[in-house]
Amino acid sequence: MGGVGHYKDISEDSLSLFYLLEPKIEILVLGTGDRVERLDPRILGFMKKRIAVEVQDTANACATFNFLTSERRITAARLIPPPQRRTVSRAGLPHRK
Repeated sequence: MGGVGHYKDISEDSLSLFYLLEPKIEILVLGTGDRVERLDPRILGFMKKRIAVEVQDTANACATFNFLTSERRITAARLIPPPQRRTVSRAGLPHRK
């Protein structure tokens, strides 16, 4: 499975593992970082022939995955972490959010 650090890295190859899982998954939840990104329609079409696909920002994808698994749905997720943001404290010292 290819490395995916950005939504543009999502390819048929990077998603191929999900066809091999047993039991067969019903829904693949894709988290595309800090916002919903438009994926290549060819990749979505390829995926949707075999598995239902939900594309969301990663925070909502996590919530959707948790909800679906709590409903005992056979679900998998491919999540791209949102970029880390640096903030500055009141004292002017940087810290990670």
